Amino acid sequence: MKPIRLFAAAALLIGIGCPAFAADPVFPPGMRVGLTPLVGLSRAKTFVGFETEDQGVKVLVTELPAEAYGEVMNAFKANPAGAGGVKPESIETSAGLAYYTAESAKDGPTNVRRYSMILPGGTFSGYIAVQVPENAGKIYTDDAVRQMFASAVIRKEVPVDEQLGLMPFKIGELSDFKNVRTLAAGGAIILADGDETTGFEPAPFMVIGIIGSAPAQPDDRGRFAQQVATTIPGVRDARITVSEPIRIDGMPGYETRVDATSGKDNISVTVVQWLRFGGKTTLRIIGSAPRDVWSKAFPRFRAVRDGLAPRG
Repeated sequence: MKPIRLFAAAALLIGIGCPAFAADPVFPPGMRVGLTPLVGLSRAKTFVGFETEDQGVKVLVTELPAEAYGEVMNAFKANPAGAGGVKPESIETSAGLAYYTAESAKDGPTNVRRYSMILPGGTFSGYIAVQVPENAGKIYTDDAVRQMFASAVIRKEVPVDEQLGLMPFKIGELSDFKNVRTLAAGGAIILADGDETTGFEPAPFMVIGIIGSAPAQPDDRGRFAQQVATTIPGVRDARITVSEPIRIDGMPGYETRVDATSGKDNISVTVVQWLRFGGKTTLRIIGSAPRDVWSKAFPRFRAVRDGLAPRG
């Protein structure tokens, strides 16, 4: 693993006398990672994080798998001098010891300074990437960015209402699921009885999101549904047992059921996939439960499905 290059690649995807700090840490909507942004930075319009009014300075905030922090820490310890003239640094935060890099690069014809930091979050890793164009470097200096990194904080939970508000659809029924977690900012959400520590597969859970495509013709819906069902993550030895058209809230849909094996403990599960068609996108609803609790889980899945509504 080459963490410095990993950080640089992530920074590329997001395309700051010394500025003062705002009063308190700010969490981008849906994120468990927050920081105290430097003055001049406000909520970004096209990505999760912060930016200046001219969109020149960008601060990307996201979450990575829990093991990412350990991998970076081990790589930094194995090569404390860094590589390619970029020396990794450590910094104390309220969440624990974080690691960051700073390097000069180019964004097209523009000279920029890029910074990347990873910090421990317990069940996840926090990640912050900053890009500062050369013309802002005298204000948003290395020391200023380091101070901003040091302000990074972790919250254990994101309020459920905050997460639901990010979705492009309304969720009117949660069916007593214990944990709610957005999987992608405004793109997908998981409702689960388990959590990231125990794993989701041993208990019923649902994943709801939008697919950015739809079958061209009504006759293509069955084939489309079965193809999409083969991409359900985490299932093995899948066998389709049901695949049929249905109506969902008055809209055309398709139900597909799959018997499969899931999780590190090879749990026998039954999975239902509902697709609700309408326009150029497709609402996808997945429910998974161990086979021995399927009969109790299915009504909960259906109640969540029937409680979904367009936003606006």
